[in-house]
Amino acid sequence: MSAQQLALGFRLRDDSTFESFLPDGNEAALYNVLNLARAEGDNYVYLWGAEGSGRSHLLQAACHTADSMSATAVYLPLKEMGKLAGDVFNGLEALALVCIDDIDEISNQTDPAARANLEEQLFHLFNKLRANGNRLLIAGNTPANQLNILLPDLKSRLTWGLIYQLNVLSDEQKLSALQLRAHGRGLDLDDAVGKFLLRRCPRDMTQLFQTLELLDQASLAEQRRLTIPFVKRVLGV
Repeated sequence: MSAQQLALGFRLRDDSTFESFLPDGNEAALYNVLNLARAEGDNYVYLWGAEGSGRSHLLQAACHTADSMSATAVYLPLKEMGKLAGDVFNGLEALALVCIDDIDEISNQTDPAARANLEEQLFHLFNKLRANGNRLLIAGNTPANQLNILLPDLKSRLTWGLIYQLNVLSDEQKLSALQLRAHGRGLDLDDAVGKFLLRRCPRDMTQLFQTLELLDQASLAEQRRLTIPFVKRVLGV
């Protein structure tokens, strides 16, 4: 599968941009990922943190920024790709930016030969990107030095560069993040409605953003503003 096919297979979310990312507690990571996307500073960054900490958001935002600068970029969400067979990483070294999400999925592959092949591919991709002056952004749920990678040289490479832990947002920060995302969609999300969503919906930011998207669609269809009664009816809570 070519880099172009991979890019077309996993579309970026339109609202996963740097402007819609709430940086509270993650300012250094945001700053350096933005620099990476602009081809400034270090050419390799590793992000790690719990689900919903904003890892995927930043990777997709980096691709959006690279694209806006007419640079080639690809976003690879390994967890969504299922069985990672074949030449997943081969041929990507010519791209200006490669963003690999859920790097931990490599260690979840049950076929030892396929896993070894993936690790070998990624090792060579890392070296070729560096030699070409291109950039690599990787995200996982564990620190780089704790990844269950069997190839020693690859495990060593993954600890190079800038490494940042993304902090999970507090409830107050989650409310601010929801309001920032709502504002970008042209929605008015007041504190009362936002707090209601935090009380009654799954608290993971990915799911909260999906709920907001659902409410946005319903609001547009019915030409209604977001109120608690309206939200209750749409969500059936």
